Amino acid sequence: MKTIPHLIHGMAVEDSDRSADVFNPSTGEVIRKVGLGTRDTVQRAIESAKSAFPTWRNTPPAKRAQVMFRFKQLLEQNEAKIAELISQEHGKTLEDAAGELKRGIENVEFACAAPEILKGEFSRNAGPNIDAWSDFQPLGIVAGITPFNFPAMVPLWMYPLAIVCGNCFILKPSERDPSSTLLIAELLNQAGLPKGVMNVVHGDKVVVDALIEAPEVKALSFVGSTPIAEYIYSEGAKRGKRIQALGGAKNHAVLMPDADLDNAVNALMGAAFGSCGERCMAISVAVCVGGQIADALVRKLAPQIKALKIGAGTTAGLEMGPLVTSAAREKVVGYVNDGVVAGAELVVDGRGLQVFGNENGFFLGGCLFDRVTPDMRIYKEEIFGPVLCIVRVGSLEEAMQLINDHEYGNGTCIFTRDGESARLFCDEIEVGMVGVNVPLPVPVSYHSFGGWKRSLFGDLHAYGPDGVRFYTKRKAITQRWPQRASHEAAQFAFPSNG
Repeated sequence: MKTIPHLIHGMAVEDSDRSADVFNPSTGEVIRKVGLGTRDTVQRAIESAKSAFPTWRNTPPAKRAQVMFRFKQLLEQNEAKIAELISQEHGKTLEDAAGELKRGIENVEFACAAPEILKGEFSRNAGPNIDAWSDFQPLGIVAGITPFNFPAMVPLWMYPLAIVCGNCFILKPSERDPSSTLLIAELLNQAGLPKGVMNVVHGDKVVVDALIEAPEVKALSFVGSTPIAEYIYSEGAKRGKRIQALGGAKNHAVLMPDADLDNAVNALMGAAFGSCGERCMAISVAVCVGGQIADALVRKLAPQIKALKIGAGTTAGLEMGPLVTSAAREKVVGYVNDGVVAGAELVVDGRGLQVFGNENGFFLGGCLFDRVTPDMRIYKEEIFGPVLCIVRVGSLEEAMQLINDHEYGNGTCIFTRDGESARLFCDEIEVGMVGVNVPLPVPVSYHSFGGWKRSLFGDLHAYGPDGVRFYTKRKAITQRWPQRASHEAAQFAFPSNG
């Protein structure tokens, strides 16, 4: 059985005594193994990056951008192969996998603008014969730790921008579905990236801790669960590293009485059940303002959830595939069981779903709870599965208070025809990404992605303008060339331009 190697200094490396199974979630079968790196593996990647950094940091941004242009072309040419690998190891549908890759490519396109985003600022005659400017300089060696649910897109949030900013990058992808991530990194090398600028080390906590503790690694970007995000932030920050750690979510959609219900239902179906609910931006709570809109929503949602087209992700034309592992499925089933015991009304029960021909796959049908209350575990915690909860409230203010009181503040949206309600919601809601009649308000590549509260640890969001700031340090330079004939006396007061 094939063992997926590390990628260090442009070469496949198999130096791991330990390995992990990689499953096809649609069949439940082990299809590959992945080597789990050691501290020595990480150090080998660091040494490779150290050797590449001096030349790469001095490579003109326009030449760095040319690598990204070629990389973008290779990604588009290999879209079908990448999507198939994602679907094989994650379980999401081919269409969903292709969509993930396209959103990742948008970040490569932004990175292609390196000459523009790195050109700095200049002020002539900031003082007598004094010019002042600032420029963006790379940090050195930086690293990224990425989750299983977006093996293509989330790494592409990180390393294209880090690399065009002049850094060298070490990626630790999820060990659950590493093949597509590795293929994409290999394509970047094919695009002409010098050896050592990009390295991939597979692993578990051993590798994570090695990256956190290595003094050569100046910054870490992470996407995953809140407990691990908090751990990486606290351990990295106390070592003086720059940390950007994106954590969990509990995303609410508010439905006002005047909402376009048909459009809202279609939006909720995709936002709650797309990718089997394994998205940090998935809508898992629908907050209905008034019993009438709640009753109407349940009537429209229930038959569509029951009719979801579910099967092996690599089969075309499906709407939902399996969960990523058997353990993930059992965890979600446990939440559903808990919701029933707590007294929520299980309108649609997806437990026990069998897919003909894939009886051993990690499948769970869509689930819908009504009359969920804020004290219930299914409301408070991130389920990360195909479960949608309906909460009933009496006013927009009550809905907003509910959202603002939650520990997470990643994404939210409101469905309404009323501009005043939408404006109030956007202004007062304590959430990092907000949609108005848009269920998944994921920012485009030239803005930045990130939540509030316990959904983000660190000051800077992912990709876009914040990504440039995260992967660079600003240097301010003040320069004076006095005229030869001028001689000024020493000044002992603090200098100013007055």
